[in-house]
Amino acid sequence: MKAFVMKAIGSVGFTEKPVPEPGPFDAVVRTTTALICTSDSHTVRGGIGPRENLTLGHEAVGVVHAVGSEVERIRPDDRVLCGAITPDWGDAASQNGFPSQSGGPLGGFKFANSKDGVFAEYFHVNDADANLAVIPDTVPDEWAVYCADMLSTGFMGAEKGNIPIGGTVAVLAQGPVGLMATAGARLRGAGLIIGVESVPERQLLARAYGAGEIIDFTSEDVVERVLELTGGEGVDTAIEALGADATFQTAVKITKPGGTISNVGYFGDGEFVRIPRVEWGVGMADKTIASGLCPGGRLRMERLLRVLESGQVDPTPMTTHEFAFDDMEQAFEISDKKLEDVVKVLIRFG
Repeated sequence: MKAFVMKAIGSVGFTEKPVPEPGPFDAVVRTTTALICTSDSHTVRGGIGPRENLTLGHEAVGVVHAVGSEVERIRPDDRVLCGAITPDWGDAASQNGFPSQSGGPLGGFKFANSKDGVFAEYFHVNDADANLAVIPDTVPDEWAVYCADMLSTGFMGAEKGNIPIGGTVAVLAQGPVGLMATAGARLRGAGLIIGVESVPERQLLARAYGAGEIIDFTSEDVVERVLELTGGEGVDTAIEALGADATFQTAVKITKPGGTISNVGYFGDGEFVRIPRVEWGVGMADKTIASGLCPGGRLRMERLLRVLESGQVDPTPMTTHEFAFDDMEQAFEISDKKLEDVVKVLIRFG
């Protein structure tokens, strides 16, 4: 089969690999639709260390090609969604309520990390009954594929943010995850959602997904403007959706005492992330810092598919580019270099 791989740090391309075989509890899926994620770029740049001919990608849907002898729920020819995070559900961390950390910190993050990812004609899924969800007939692939990571991660930002009904929320950065955090904040009942973003196209999407106010950080001071919009109090919840030290510090500064800083950003640079001491209340302002890794699992995927099926969120306006799998190198370059006002690149397989 054809696979799109990280050949080495800074180098990508196609190669041929054997079609994977399922273990007793596993499945092999024939890929039909996938999305490129900024995390793929972090990986290629060395974010998780050196890799050789590692298949990239972690957002995909497809049709079940084969299942192991012990798989009960999933059958060949099922159209399925696989979460970007595929935990080992018997692990102690899973049983303790943190399945994304099964096997160690971030251990549920297997695709394009500890095993081949989904940018191939077929991909392998561990613990298939617990990690695959059958897609309803009414939900097309190009919708369902967003549940694998963008909806799951963005909504997690809102869920971990402890948003009170009618509360105030700021979402810092309106990339795909930030946009879905904005949509998630609306679903959680926020009364005011403030989107922080400088790119006009993303500002428009943020408003469509629920942001009532937009702050362009290139033309105004974010902290001053948030305090102005909240009567000097700060927000109940600040969602950091970029993964930058300066943005994280801003999140702490704009959160009111007793509020929550919910981090969903990927911090790929630097050795430390700083907390501004005074605005943190010298450590005693009851500001909670919450973090997490994209939740996976069948139940999570089924719930997200239900959100799409009921029409509460349409993720497809984020798809700015579409390519065939054969044109993956061009697609990856556009996503990696943020060309042509890209938000999200969708890949269709033959």
